[in-house]
Amino acid sequence: MAINSYLSVLTLNINGLNAPIKRHRVTEWVRKQDPSLCCLQETHFRPKDTFRLKVRGWRTIYHANARVVILISDNLDYKIKIVTRDEEGNYIIIKGSIHQEDLTIVNIYAPNKLIDNNTIIVVDFNTPLTMDRSSKQKINKEIMALNDTLDQMDLTDIFRTFHPKAVEYTFFSSAHGMLFRIDHILGHKSALNKNKKIEIVPYIFSDHNAMKLEINHKKKFGKVTNTWRLQNTLLKSKWANQEIKEEIKKYMEANENDNTTTQNLWDATKAVIKGKYVAI
Repeated sequence: MAINSYLSVLTLNINGLNAPIKRHRVTEWVRKQDPSLCCLQETHFRPKDTFRLKVRGWRTIYHANARVVILISDNLDYKIKIVTRDEEGNYIIIKGSIHQEDLTIVNIYAPNKLIDNNTIIVVDFNTPLTMDRSSKQKINKEIMALNDTLDQMDLTDIFRTFHPKAVEYTFFSSAHGMLFRIDHILGHKSALNKNKKIEIVPYIFSDHNAMKLEINHKKKFGKVTNTWRLQNTLLKSKWANQEIKEEIKKYMEANENDNTTTQNLWDATKAVIKGKYVAI
């Protein structure tokens, strides 16, 4: 069985899975996206019907009171240690390891606090964490308080870190007639360099779009021995230095504001600089 040298985490607020035709479409969609881990929220299953969700190639499935679900690919050598669920089904936490490296997956429909630097959180907060510059709305006190809480937990919005200027959304509110990005994948700030790619994936059978994160674990999980190292010649290159300066300037212009803490800005900037050096 082939084991990928990276992980991909897919998350989607599915807004109901009781209809057989919708379950069929979802299973086909999951197989097409081919994630290592798939996290679904708001399945609306009755407890006795959770067995109806079956995806070929993702036989390991964990439910939390028929509300949130985690599917694990058969190709992922994920050794489960602890599975924690709350009675109301607002979250499910799976602690385990891949090739002796700890990895915790938290799928929640409401904020929770069991976090360390090996934790990935996929969550529908029902609120955006930031407002893009084209939005007429301002960040309210609730969003600021949520960001402050995440900052205290050393968590960061991975999508916004990778795409500081992107204007993309996961949800359309018919009540407000506006688009929002209320579905998030959060990671520990000290583990940003493990993330390879993140994107919003369109999905037509729910009122939410999905998000997909790829985590590069070639160094520890795969058999590849080559690791990226910064070439000293790049530090002496005027062209490379100019590229880095322009990248930092663009990032600061898009993200330096009263709603971003200095520590968050610095942690994210380091990830942006490394990404630019890798691209060079």
